[in-house]
Parts: sequence; C-alpha cells; structure tokens
Amino acid sequence: MLNCPDCYSKKLVKNGFNALEKQMYRCKECGRQFVLNPAKVRISEDQKSLIDRLLLERIALAGIARVVGVPESWLQTYVNQKYTQTPHELKVKKIGWTAHDRVR
Repeated sequence: MLNCPDCYSKKLVKNGFNALEKQMYRCKECGRQFVLNPAKVRISEDQKSLIDRLLLERIALAGIARVVGVPESWLQTYVNQKYTQTPHELKVKKIGWTAHDRVR
C-alpha cells in the first residue's frame, strides 16, 4: 500500500501524469503531490547542514557534490540562494584604541 512521503497517510488519490508520463498521486490529508520513485530526490536538512559546513571550509563545489551525493547544478543553485540571503554590508564596532587615540 502507498503512503504519503510527508505525512505517511494512506489516503491517496491518483492525480494524472507528469511530463515523464509517470503516475502522480495526491494526499488527501496534507495535499502533497508526488510520484513513486522520483527522478529527483529531496535533499535532507542534514545534507544541507553538511553542505553549509563544507562551504565554510572553502571546498570546491564539485568535491562537495561528490561527497554529499547531490547534483552540481542543484548545489550551484543552493549556493546562489545562500549568497543572495547573506548581508553584504559589514557593521563593524570599533574596539580598543587606534594610532589617533595615543597620547604623546
């Protein structure tokens, strides 16, 4: 018997076919649409967390994609999204003294 991948409900209905002519299903409980054995697999939050840590280590995207097991095209889109969400203006607070503060 089929289960919804999100809420694991068994209340499913057939919902047409996708562009690859695979049968689509819709969950009556949560409304999620899905196909069995999808060509694209969801990237888990654990994988995204690992990717974030590897990006901080400045590892090449091709290497990260191989290690985590995600497509390079998806990884590039993910990195671009992260970049647009990152503030590009630094707010630095002055700490300590400078050469102008020194008294002779």
